[in-house]
Amino acid sequence: MAESDVLTQPLAEISPMSPEVLACPHQFNQRLRKEAPLYHCPHTGIYFVSDYDTITKIAKDHVTFSNRFALATVGDKEVDPRIKEIQAQGYPPVDTMLTQDPPVHRRYRGMVNQAFTARRVATLEPEIEKVCHKLIDEFIDRGEAEFVVEFCEPVPMIVIAEQLGVPLADYELFKSWSDAFVAQLSRMATPDEEVAAAKLIVAYQHYFAERIEERRKDPHDDIISDIVHAKFEDERPLDIPEMLSIIQQLLVAGNETTTNAIAECVLMWIKYQDQFAKLKANRDLVPNLVEEILRLSTPTANMWRVVTIDTEIQGTPIPAGSTVQIRFSSANRDEQKFPNPHRFDVERDNAKSNIAFGYGVHMCIGASLARKEMDVAFRVLLERFDEFELACDESELSYAPNVLLRGLSRLPVRFKPA
Repeated sequence: MAESDVLTQPLAEISPMSPEVLACPHQFNQRLRKEAPLYHCPHTGIYFVSDYDTITKIAKDHVTFSNRFALATVGDKEVDPRIKEIQAQGYPPVDTMLTQDPPVHRRYRGMVNQAFTARRVATLEPEIEKVCHKLIDEFIDRGEAEFVVEFCEPVPMIVIAEQLGVPLADYELFKSWSDAFVAQLSRMATPDEEVAAAKLIVAYQHYFAERIEERRKDPHDDIISDIVHAKFEDERPLDIPEMLSIIQQLLVAGNETTTNAIAECVLMWIKYQDQFAKLKANRDLVPNLVEEILRLSTPTANMWRVVTIDTEIQGTPIPAGSTVQIRFSSANRDEQKFPNPHRFDVERDNAKSNIAFGYGVHMCIGASLARKEMDVAFRVLLERFDEFELACDESELSYAPNVLLRGLSRLPVRFKPA
């Protein structure tokens, strides 16, 4: 679907789940906000919500709009027998943080909150800085790099692996498992790709089940040990499927969102040279840069809710059992909240109002770590480089279509070291 089609076709003729719209949703989101901020899609039956005020209202109301969406989003498609056979060799899925509601959600979140306190995250700054410099040292003499693979992906993956307490020698495994979870979320995978992802997920389960058993006998100062030995309000310890579910969410959230935000920042620096110059002249703008990049990139572009009781949104009746998609990427470019919303502005005075990490009780537990990683990475990049330019035509850049997540697939760049 060409961009002109998104701009001119009637909304009813555009599928929000088409790969083209998922890869580049901004024009479609803009039309939704203008023509149908609450849109009942004839293709899917899903209610799409696109404006900032309504999305934040829904995100705060976990009683009416439940996060227990795991089954609701699977659809009626029969599970491939090959996948059932593979899954039988692993552990059953469990609804924990992302797909639970209070008070159960609070219990799971309480098990890992300690790992992401502001004080603990602050202690990680020297290590994050060291990782950034080491990665840059490996490619800076070449004058060019594939930035997603060589910098944006490894920074958060190395940090979260170290915090989990698993060896960096297994980095490639962690990345492949994270990619498998993302493929599962994408709803764009072919049957064979779904089978391959299922195999990787079972491999992930067995690997981390072994790490869990090791930590039972020999606790370390890491997140896995925290989870294994935590008791929330004197309740029972978590079982292995519950722990695997939590670790899985930390692995994906600790990797994908930060990777995509850092890559988007480098692309914005290339496209908006005046903003890059401001940052080079004034590093005090970096905290606001973090918020502006989160607003523009919104790596978790969309999220689901399931309506628990008959209700209404913007005066429209919504029956119980309906599936709602709240479009964070649309809210973060809502003209009513962010003037000139598509412009990258490192001095935007309300950039921190972005909801890239969600809103309400389900705000991302790792938000403080992601912000710290971005802050440190941006400062190191500003220190080490004076210029960036694309090493390909901009038309060659692409975003992998995914129902929930969004990020650049690759970013070849040339640069001038500082």
